[in-house]
This record gives sequence, C-alpha cells and structure tokens, in this order.
Amino acid sequence: MDMVDAILTGIGNIGRTFLEMLVADPDRLPRRYGFHLRIVGVADSSGVALDPGGLDLPAIIDVKRRKLGVAALPSFRPDLDVITLAETAAYDLLLEATPTNLRDGQPGLDIVRAALRRGKSAVLASKGPLVLAFAELAALSDWADDLSPRSPRPALRFSGAVGGALPTINFGQRDLAGAQIERAELVVNGTTQVILEQMAAGADFATALAEAQRQGIVEPDPSLDVDGWDAANKLVIFANAVLGQPTTLADVTVRGIRDVTAAELAAAWQAGGRISLVARAERQPDGRYDLSVAPAVLGPEHPLARLAHGEMGFVISSDSAGRSTISSLEDGPLGTCQAMLRDLIEIVRR
Repeated sequence: MDMVDAILTGIGNIGRTFLEMLVADPDRLPRRYGFHLRIVGVADSSGVALDPGGLDLPAIIDVKRRKLGVAALPSFRPDLDVITLAETAAYDLLLEATPTNLRDGQPGLDIVRAALRRGKSAVLASKGPLVLAFAELAALSDWADDLSPRSPRPALRFSGAVGGALPTINFGQRDLAGAQIERAELVVNGTTQVILEQMAAGADFATALAEAQRQGIVEPDPSLDVDGWDAANKLVIFANAVLGQPTTLADVTVRGIRDVTAAELAAAWQAGGRISLVARAERQPDGRYDLSVAPAVLGPEHPLARLAHGEMGFVISSDSAGRSTISSLEDGPLGTCQAMLRDLIEIVRR
C-alpha cells in the first residue's frame, strides 16, 4: 500500500483539527483509498518539527491544546524554519494552513512557492497566496495545463479556501464546465452568518461575535470577517479560478456588516427572509464580471434566504445549466479540513 508523506504548515484551528480528524479514524484513507498519509513535518509560529519516519500526531495535538508550540516537541528542529522545511525536507505533498495575510501573503506564499518549484503538490486552506499571487502559482502548477491529469506540473488545490466543505470551486470549475456563468451569489463567510443570525435574535454585536469565536470559525483578525474582506478574498479566488477573470482585491467593491442595524435584521426576518453578506459576480455586456461584497436583504423567494442557522451556500446562474444552488452546514473548522482531505485524495488518485 502506498505511503504519502506530507508536511503541514500552520497548526491553528484548521491545522490542529485536520490532525484530530486523521487520528480519529486512522484507517479511513487506507481502507477506502488505498494509501497511508504520514505527516513528517509540521510548523507553527514557534518553529518546525520534523521526523522522516512520521510525527507523533497525538503529541502534536496535545501540545496545541495546551496552547504551546511545536518547539515543545522532542522532534523540534531549531536549525530549520518553515521555508527551509518546504525547500529541503523529503515529502510528497504540502498542506498549507497558515493564517491569512493580505499584506504580502507570507509566510504561506513563500511556502507554496517553494513546494511547487520543487515539483511538490500543494493543498491550501490559506487564502493569502491565492489572492495575491494566483497567476504566478497557477503557472507553477497543473492549472497551467487546464488541470490535466497527465500534467507534468505539481497539483495545486484549494477548495477549502472558498467556503470550507462547500464545493464552490469544484462545482464552478468542474460541474459547470462548458456553461457560461451569468451570475454568482456566494454566502461563504460563516462568521457573518452566525453574527447576523444572533443579532436578529436579539444579541448585540459583541455577544454575537463571541458566539462565532466560540464555534472556532472566526479569522485570527475578526475584522477580516466582519468588514467583508474574507468574503472578498474568496470572491477573488472564485473569479480567477472559475470565471477565468484575472482579479485582485482592488477589483472588488467591499462593504462589511458593521452598519447593519437590529431593525433592518428584524424586518428582513419578519418578512420571511434574512440579511446575509453576499459576494456577487455579475456578467456585464462586455463579458467581464462586476464583483462586489455587501450585506443584502434576501427575500423569502431567494434560495439563499432558506439557509439554516450557520449554513453557507451559493447560487450560480448559467446559460445552459440554469440556476444551481448548493448549501453546507459545517461544524467549526471541520468542513475546511474535509475539503483539504478531499483535495489530497484527488491529488493522490490522479
């Protein structure tokens, strides 16, 4: 049976939960897909741990639950930093889950660059590298060959970066292949969904944010969620990967949820709808897409108004597939981890 060696960079809520998922059912991958996944290297803000024979995952999980870093592990390598790990370690695949950094994409961007330049496939949960350098990373990967399974280039996958377990990228890029997308509406920020629902039920903003943080779905910098930038990041990735439109954050009009009032929320819910933070792409007569993120009143007739508490979803309208709607209800960061596992399995089996 094949052994796949991976390194995991970033062991916050997502990275730690991914390890917990592996430990909870260690036979899932060999039983169903015929390969073992061995984590040989991990990195967090305290440094790097490396063991070519495979790291002790329960020990890593225990250290992180105790709010310590990998520097507390016996396998800690003070001579290595995370970039050197990606550049020199023996591994097959990178799992990248460092926090989103919209200033320069670091350290995730250089980590992914190092892996792809060595011919190592990469699975990203982090959004910064994709938002700031999508074209560069695509050119280093199988995206340059239209995701051909026979591509000589390493695979680049990132379905967990746009809505967690919600198959936003997969559906738009694969299942709507050949269709002309006219309009896409994405509710892909779980934090604002929870906050707006809590406020509609009578909570103030601070209490609603605290509830979202308790669920483990808030970015380390909450302003990325509440000011709309997380949703905008995901729309940028969607535009590049699915719509084929070269896009940066500067191309997206962004407004967050801070100005949404309790009265507005109550009125929307009493009418049978809701208010959600919606990322929209509208195809224009010249073929380009107008891109925006803003709170929107969704009437009772709108498919996304029927999302259950905490659900995310999207509606995509196209010329040949009509209107397609998909939703997902996730348990904290577990959905993003499932998406990473989904991407990993696709890469190994291609």
